[in-house]
Amino acid sequence: MHSCFALVALLGSSFVFAVPSAAESHSDLVPNARVCGANLSPEEIAFAEESFAVDRLVLETTNKQLRTGAIPVYFHVVAANQTREEGWLAAEDVDYQIQVLNDDFASTGVQWVLADADWTVDADWFSLAAPGNSREVDMKKRLRRGDASALNIYSVGFTGGANSGLLGYSNFPSAYSRDPNDDGVVVLYSSLPGGAMQDYNLGRTVTHEVGHWVGLYHTFQGGCAEPGDFVDDTPQEAGPTYGCPVSKDTCSSDGVDPIQNFMDYSYDACMSQFTAGQAARMKEQLQTYRGIAI
Repeated sequence: MHSCFALVALLGSSFVFAVPSAAESHSDLVPNARVCGANLSPEEIAFAEESFAVDRLVLETTNKQLRTGAIPVYFHVVAANQTREEGWLAAEDVDYQIQVLNDDFASTGVQWVLADADWTVDADWFSLAAPGNSREVDMKKRLRRGDASALNIYSVGFTGGANSGLLGYSNFPSAYSRDPNDDGVVVLYSSLPGGAMQDYNLGRTVTHEVGHWVGLYHTFQGGCAEPGDFVDDTPQEAGPTYGCPVSKDTCSSDGVDPIQNFMDYSYDACMSQFTAGQAARMKEQLQTYRGIAI
């Protein structure tokens, strides 16, 4: 089983980690499933959204200078040794991932440019770096570059300890002020385009996690209950999608489940879209928390 973590830093509260929900337990029946292990309670989501509303108002009453143009990406390849099997990616792999990221975000108006890439051999980081542990802290403290407006991506192996089998995880924009060094996206190196991770090797793990980095929830957030993922044009769904089940429809509200959305758990080949509402939300989050105007 392969998993991804979405970390949410709520203002004034700590990171939240939890075991998979009942809806997610279906993944046990699906080989090679994408599963996230971080679940937020309705109270935590409500607090985050109330804070977002206040922070947007504050921004509107200030003359804060905003960054424009493509968002710089710093890509950090972390490997156990200088072999592809142990995480040593080529520069072409990084370039291809940035191309996929731009293609996937093209409809939103958000653009990405590779500012720099670096390569580090550290077997402990490669194998054991996971949300909040000492290896992750050390890795990000040494490698992270830029400010809130810079996306840092780390590719690792997730081969040891409790993190074994992860696909990736990310921070939300509101987390930056609480711990700038922790900001960024961490992904399984073999999930990049052309990698060895079956069904998840078209680069959509980075797209999905960057979706969190720009402020999007999963499409199944809240299940069939309002307000769901706080985006009006993503149909509600009772739980995450595994594989690519065409016409899946788990809620009585209008629309079939958004299995092609980048913020579901579908196979990479099934993912193809962000909605206009998601694009609007990510622009508001980027402006409010990352000082970026799109």
